[in-house]
Amino acid sequence: MADRLVDTGRFLREFIRDPLHTAAVAPSSPALAAAMTATVPVDGAPTVVELGPGTGAFTAAIAARTAGRGRHIAIELHPEWATLLQERFPHVEVVRGDVRELDDILADRRVPPADAVVSGLPWAAYTGVVPLHAAIGRALAPEGAFTQFAYSWTRHWAPPARAQLADLRRHFAQVEIGRTVWRNVPPAVVYTARRRRDGR
Repeated sequence: MADRLVDTGRFLREFIRDPLHTAAVAPSSPALAAAMTATVPVDGAPTVVELGPGTGAFTAAIAARTAGRGRHIAIELHPEWATLLQERFPHVEVVRGDVRELDDILADRRVPPADAVVSGLPWAAYTGVVPLHAAIGRALAPEGAFTQFAYSWTRHWAPPARAQLADLRRHFAQVEIGRTVWRNVPPAVVYTARRRRDGR
């Protein structure tokens, strides 16, 4: 509980400082983390790539599902949060880097095709960059899945949310929108994308 309160303070400071590039005003709830990581295999030795893990709400849920099996790479741009993540999750490969360089980051580390890509990035991170959804599609195994959350109250009207949903559908043959996760502040939905479209 104490860590969560401290993390909430961290998120609030970052959101005030840079609201366009901070995905949330508070750490994601356990309920949202569970929905976001439901695609992570619970058996075998999965490869999981996490984008923008922040202070680790989704990281912890991934760790609970994999129980130390497989490989978990977390890419975080914020230096303080990257250091915090490595301290909290020493078994996770924390990379301080920019997701716009996703292809190079994964290639440099010889990361195999991912069973799951889990994103805590804000929608604004997808705007005006190298097509990130295309890079995510390339990172996935054929049966892999990509998850991204959005706040339920913005997904129908906010231009970035509408644009990114359309972009998801351009790059993936299957895009599902889950039920609203009410036990989160604010309530959120999870987008799950599968089956990269050829040539994207």
